[in-house]
Amino acid sequence: MAIIIHSLAHAVAALSAAAEAGRPIVLASPPEAGIYTGPGWFRDVIGAAREAVPEAKFSSILDCGDDAGAAMAAIRAGIEAIVFTGRIDVAARLSAIAAQSGASLITKRPAAALDLGALFFADNETLRRRCAEILASTAAFC
Repeated sequence: MAIIIHSLAHAVAALSAAAEAGRPIVLASPPEAGIYTGPGWFRDVIGAAREAVPEAKFSSILDCGDDAGAAMAAIRAGIEAIVFTGRIDVAARLSAIAAQSGASLITKRPAAALDLGALFFADNETLRRRCAEILASTAAFC
């Protein structure tokens, strides 16, 4: 399961809650974010969040929908895991390319335990508290 982030504040809140709970988490982009925000934005948000909460254990996934170009851009940008929901033959080729770059390509979006989009304008404490509640209530998070 994953926490869907829409901003750096979301990522930092989720990682802070995970570090406090001593639990690893998955930070996931919104559906198809690789198409409209681009992999550079996601890479930089994840990097800044990692610097802000270095003790947190986590992985990240950028959803590129069925856009092969967005998935290729994500691979070139060094994104660690990419969701691609396009044709199976294209997914197989992208998977091989991703593997050569040290990335992984998955063809099904993971279930989300929490989407922070509804809390887009919430303050940092509210975000962290909501993430902590989800982490406390979810037995097998990652």
